[in-house]
Amino acid sequence: MTECGTYTARIFLRPFGAPVNPPTITATSLRDVLSREVKTAELLRALIVVGPMVAAYFIARETALLNLGLVAVSLLIPALRQHFPPKVIVWHYLAILVTFAALFLAAPIKPLFAVLTALAGFLAVAGTRYGEHFRTLGNWVFIPAVYLACEVWEGVSAAEALRHAGVIIASSPVALALVCAIRIYDQRGQDDTATSFGPPAAEWFLPALATAMAVFAAAALVEILNLAQGQWVMWSAASVVVGDLSSSTDKLKQRAIGAFVGVPLGFLAGIVLPQSRVGYALAVLAATLTLISFSRYILGFGLRCFFIALAASFAGGASGIAEERIVNVLIGGSFGLIAVALTEIVWLRVMRKARSPG
Repeated sequence: MTECGTYTARIFLRPFGAPVNPPTITATSLRDVLSREVKTAELLRALIVVGPMVAAYFIARETALLNLGLVAVSLLIPALRQHFPPKVIVWHYLAILVTFAALFLAAPIKPLFAVLTALAGFLAVAGTRYGEHFRTLGNWVFIPAVYLACEVWEGVSAAEALRHAGVIIASSPVALALVCAIRIYDQRGQDDTATSFGPPAAEWFLPALATAMAVFAAAALVEILNLAQGQWVMWSAASVVVGDLSSSTDKLKQRAIGAFVGVPLGFLAGIVLPQSRVGYALAVLAATLTLISFSRYILGFGLRCFFIALAASFAGGASGIAEERIVNVLIGGSFGLIAVALTEIVWLRVMRKARSPG
């Protein structure tokens, strides 16, 4: 009997009304999906460096220790991607602290803060002049410095902000030590090779200029309107400047989808679950781990939005979190797109003038 005939016979021989078993997802296929979407090795290493910060938060009840997790994962991401030795990680650590300190001290002076934030965004991209992989390093100086500078000032007095910043800086050598220990462990039995940042980028000035313009506009808007969670606007503005207008538009689409899906789901989950310090800490931990754990950006960003909204719910401050996160992502991303478009238009005009006969 043919394969088709066998299948037909099975249908007619089945008792009338018997259910047809739907296709099942096997354990093997589920493992394949997880191995494809989740970077298990990076996730475990991130958990090693961020987990102790969460444990310290439970013991000391100090919120600043949770923010320290961002410093740890910011050191870890470039170290793993570029296979940095400890000495390069130390320089990266110092760059984060210096940038954070400068932005923190400038935060009360709004025009100065906007200018310094734009300068930090420019330098984060301008380093690609000496090697294209400097973009990764620059991003993970800019992101924690801007985020923490805004976070420590959010809704507190100057004295409390200074104390919060002091705890982060004083505790930060722990994060450095953990990341260095992981890299030393990973480098066992390997020959020491010179650190390479790749070939210099052919076009570095325009992306750096676009980033500076976008970040300055975002920071100015945040300061003028006193937007809550303003770091999301500045972070989004810098994030979408990834190349030409088409690439930047695609990046903004991914961020918008992630925010529109992740934030409301996190908010709804927070309504169902009771407020909890344990839940808050675990949601912050999960949000931090999404920075490194997923292969696809849209999945990692969507889950990060989910856990940020969930953490706000656990802390009892989720009213408006969905709107703030979504609006800030769109505003910042729009600034990034406008900056990319402007720099491309100006550059094309300059090139036309250069080519036209005098």
